[in-house]
Amino acid sequence: MAGTSARLVFLTHSVDIERVKRSGRRSQTPYFNVMSYTSGDRPTRVGVIVGRRLGGAVLRNRAKRIFRALARQSAAQFVGGRDVLVFPRRDALTISHKTLKAHWTAALRRDGLIKDRSCDAAASP
Repeated sequence: MAGTSARLVFLTHSVDIERVKRSGRRSQTPYFNVMSYTSGDRPTRVGVIVGRRLGGAVLRNRAKRIFRALARQSAAQFVGGRDVLVFPRRDALTISHKTLKAHWTAALRRDGLIKDRSCDAAASP
C-alpha cells in the first residue's frame, strides 16, 4: 500500500492509555471529551474509551465505530507525536454525522492536533 495517505494507528496498550489519562490535556465538547499527550516522534495514535454508563454493548460498539471512522477520516491531517483519547458522550449517537464531524474537527483544531487547512491548500497543486 505504498503511496497511500497516512495510516492511522490506534492506541491499544493500557500503559499508554493510562499515561494519557494521568498526564494528558483535557478538552470538552457537548458530544465527547478529548485528552492528548505528547508522545515523541511516532505517528499520532488515537484511542476511543467508552464506559458502561453510555449504554449497552450495542451502543458502546456503535460509539467506537463512529469515532474510529472520524479518526480515520482525519488521519492525514493529524500532527505527529501525539497520543489522543476520545471519550464519547451519549448525545454523540443522536446527532447527524455532519454535525459531529464539525465538532470533531473544531475540537482537534482548537487543541492543535490537526494541521491548519491553509497549510494543506498551499501544499496541494
